[in-house]
Amino acid sequence: GGDGIVLIENSSIADYKMRIFNSDGSEGKMAGNSIRCVGKYLYDNGLIQKKQFTIETASGIKELRVYLYGGKVRTVTANVGKASLDSKLIPVSVGSETVIDTPVNIADGKYNITCVSVGNPHCVVFCDRIDNIDIEKIGPKFENAPIFPERINTEFVRIVDDRTLRMRVWERGSGETFACGTGACATVAAACRNGLCGMNTDVRVKLRGGELTINYGEDGIKMTGEAKTAFRGTVEI
Repeated sequence: GGDGIVLIENSSIADYKMRIFNSDGSEGKMAGNSIRCVGKYLYDNGLIQKKQFTIETASGIKELRVYLYGGKVRTVTANVGKASLDSKLIPVSVGSETVIDTPVNIADGKYNITCVSVGNPHCVVFCDRIDNIDIEKIGPKFENAPIFPERINTEFVRIVDDRTLRMRVWERGSGETFACGTGACATVAAACRNGLCGMNTDVRVKLRGGELTINYGEDGIKMTGEAKTAFRGTVEI
């Protein structure tokens, strides 16, 4: 995912609480890849012994289930909650209650966008090609466009087939990142709402940092993917 820091705290309403800070210092409400990494950290380090548990985030309590290999967590499924297309909740200001395949002018171009909140705001743009997008140029223009009063995360997505998507992401406060769990969830929700994928179906989302499996239903979005320990260290504050 993006550069940043996750803090783990005790919680009075869940098993643990996490707070996410982006590389620019702003605090995020929810991060899908981060919450899976937190799940692995808690279980592998003996801070929690059960395989199903809850994490409090700024966008509500999320349910996790860990799957083990050799006594360590290899894969984590997180229920990130329901997707909302309510323009006021995202927020996005285009004069309509929802934004689904809506044409807008951004970054000196015309784009059809679908906006989704999965605890944080996302703008999904379906494209024929994503590798040649100058994301360093147009990403900031999407993030700071006037129609997004709280800025936005933007996903540029190619439909491979109705169960496979390729995605690049420009994250609010972090820039382009190798992966974005909530972005993958928002992308599948947007694809389903545009009739490009089916609900209650496992959809693979291929990102630069790996793959996630997303299942979008009316009762919530389930995200499944590997969680690996990259390195360990200590920080003096």
